[in-house]
Amino acid sequence: MSLIICFFVLQLLTWSRVLLAHESRNNCSRSIMSIGAVLDLSSQMGKHQKIAMQIALQEFNRLSCSKLDLKIENSHGNSAHAVASAMDLTQSKQVLAIIGTITHSEANLASEFDDTIKNIPILSLISPVARSEKSSPLLPYFIQEGYDINLHMQCIAAIVGEFRWRKVTVIYELDNWFSSDPGILLDLSYSLRLVGSEIDNHVALPSLSSLLDPKSTIENELNRLKNKSNRVFLIAHSSLELANILFEKAKQMSLVGKGSVWVIPDGVAGLLDSVNSSSILNMQGVIGFKTHFMETSKAFRRFKFKFRRRFVLEFPEEENINPSFFALQSYKATRAVAQAARESQGKLTLEQLFKSNISRNGKFWQSQTFNIINVIGKSYRELALWSPELGFSKNLITQQLTEMNTNSASSGILSTVYWPGGIQFVPKGWTHSTEQRKLQIGVPAKGAFTEFVNVTYDKNRNKTSITGFSIDVFKEAVHNLSYDLDFAFVPFNGSYDEMVEQVYNKTLDAAVGDTSIMAYRYHLVDFSQPYVDSGIDMVVTEQSAKSKETWIFLKAFTKGMWLMMAALHIFVGFVIWLIERQVNEELKGFGSMLWFLVTVIFYAHREPIRSPLARTVLAPWLFVILIATSTFTASLTSMMTVSQLEPSVLDIKSLLKRNSPVGCNGNSFIVKYLTEVQKFKPENIRRINSINDYPSAFQNKDIEAAFFIAPHAKVFPKGSTLATDISEALLKVLESGEIEQLEKDMLTIEGNASCSPLESKAKDGSPTGFQPFLGLFCICSIVAVLALLYNMICLLMSNVLTFTSYIHLTLTQLRRIWRWTTRYFARSSSRFQSGSLRSVSTATVTRNAEETVINTQ
Repeated sequence: MSLIICFFVLQLLTWSRVLLAHESRNNCSRSIMSIGAVLDLSSQMGKHQKIAMQIALQEFNRLSCSKLDLKIENSHGNSAHAVASAMDLTQSKQVLAIIGTITHSEANLASEFDDTIKNIPILSLISPVARSEKSSPLLPYFIQEGYDINLHMQCIAAIVGEFRWRKVTVIYELDNWFSSDPGILLDLSYSLRLVGSEIDNHVALPSLSSLLDPKSTIENELNRLKNKSNRVFLIAHSSLELANILFEKAKQMSLVGKGSVWVIPDGVAGLLDSVNSSSILNMQGVIGFKTHFMETSKAFRRFKFKFRRRFVLEFPEEENINPSFFALQSYKATRAVAQAARESQGKLTLEQLFKSNISRNGKFWQSQTFNIINVIGKSYRELALWSPELGFSKNLITQQLTEMNTNSASSGILSTVYWPGGIQFVPKGWTHSTEQRKLQIGVPAKGAFTEFVNVTYDKNRNKTSITGFSIDVFKEAVHNLSYDLDFAFVPFNGSYDEMVEQVYNKTLDAAVGDTSIMAYRYHLVDFSQPYVDSGIDMVVTEQSAKSKETWIFLKAFTKGMWLMMAALHIFVGFVIWLIERQVNEELKGFGSMLWFLVTVIFYAHREPIRSPLARTVLAPWLFVILIATSTFTASLTSMMTVSQLEPSVLDIKSLLKRNSPVGCNGNSFIVKYLTEVQKFKPENIRRINSINDYPSAFQNKDIEAAFFIAPHAKVFPKGSTLATDISEALLKVLESGEIEQLEKDMLTIEGNASCSPLESKAKDGSPTGFQPFLGLFCICSIVAVLALLYNMICLLMSNVLTFTSYIHLTLTQLRRIWRWTTRYFARSSSRFQSGSLRSVSTATVTRNAEETVINTQ
């Protein structure tokens, strides 16, 4: 009941407000003013804008004394028609302002024919705005409602960067405003480079109004794209009508299918609520972005109700009828101009426009947040929000909470995209194409290490074979790329520096081989992730060391081992002797103990051990002697039999002092390094280009040392995104262990090499320390200490009376010594005291006598 009463109260208030407004209109004078509109009524966007403007003026005229009339001119999407329409509105219809899809260049051209246009406010609904249209002294009343085109380009690049596509194809429509600013594509290219991508192809489609047969033109362009490898298509700008034809033809040509990616801009995605079902079916899996605005507010719901009711009356052939952002933009712009016109009473000024919610920088009601959408089924779903400050987020609340965490490479928010063809994983966006130019990959034909790059030519089959470790690593990296890479190896007969210059000059697309990263090369090209350790290695011949040294047997054990063995051997022998000397006549003397220590090492001791306690101590020690003797024999045998080698040249300084000749690869930078850095004389450097020639050069004494560069990385042109992709793929190959397996395979093939590092030689003859015997030593020590303590306790217990009488005699002697000492000190002190008293009395008598003599005188 209460709800019914509230409803009637609200109805009464509404009717009273209407009656008051009607009465106020009857009491004021109705002045009629006109506002002009230039719209493309052949487009869905123009239809939305027209309905929204009519609603805005209808609401304004109902509540205002002034009456505004809307004069609409149809430009048909043609620039010449737009200029003519603007001139007709100012000359014939005397409008106060012009609102519509008129560009800055069109308004400027119209002002050349009619000066009155310069003094009439023009609100351009073109969105987004190009940089050259932000301000102009020639058209001070030209106001742009859109925002910077760079925001749209950044959003497209953010979507590309989220899924890490390295190459894209850009498609755009050359309509009135897009063709007027060539910097738009530069903004897109720059934004793509920031996320590690680049434009591979671009297609410029003429304006739909200028095409006689648009379907045939679009089909020809798509056929050209179909022969390319790239399948990531970015529509930078397009009308909805051209996009419908584009997707219809792309669907027929299987370009909207598995493996392909399509991104649509705001001008298309913002109107998807008003397209028919057949167009939606052609766009399945497409992602895009549309300007974000509050669609749940009461004001928008009222506007939506009026819009749909009016739209269906004027355009009954349309299926879906929902207002877009462009309709809402036109509605608010018209309301603002109407409010300013009411206050101006016939003459609009910029100050009045600025007071009506139009900012002084020439922009009106703009949003810097976009909804990321995904077309699926009969409509689309919103995946996330994007803004230039905060990146991707699920909603506005999440976007505000994650404001401080916007630098991540991939947020993972767009992980549930429905892609073309119904796949659930991110498409590679790349396919193999027979007409795509193969990348020319240079390989050194005269490299020193044929194990890394080996170029051979088979005359019988007229075929060049390129194999090696570096080639295998590159192929594995290409296999791990997220797209197909068509390439061909090109043998290069010049030096490594010349090959790098060929990559820098774009003669070669990249270079693969044993190329090292150098500072002067890094300024010319980019290098991939290194796949082997880099460095400069010096190789010399080996010579026999002095293996027959006088005291070489001492090197079988370390000094610590020898000291530990000697100390523990003496201690164990002493404990056994201390125990046996009481019951064994043969081990009573100290000399017999020393002889026992010598003979027990060789198990040649003839003295029988009678005490069970001594046998307990001796048993583990004999086991230690057995193990130590066996280890000593094995270590000494190894040292005496294994050939000990040492380098013939210890370091580079020795080579320089002896003026020795050295060899290196003549095509590498090592020649420059040896002459400029290490100060070798050029005549002492022998250029050897094959690894197989080095053994003979050493045998013939042509060189005393050889210098090699460890192969390092692959070379790419400066700024190439392929360098990043190959580096990432190389890391995957390293983590999977495939490079390690390739190294093993290479070493297996070349397993007859006799060169080895000095560290391995040192390990073969290293002495043995006491660490392996530490456990046995501890056991023997503990047993010996316990036996010693037990023996001492037994001695004390068996000789208690003897020890007691000995202690009594000792204490008696000490007591006598103490008495004699105390008496002696007592006598000495008494004598000292009597002598001091005597000297004091003598001194007193003498002083008194002297005083008497003085007084007498």
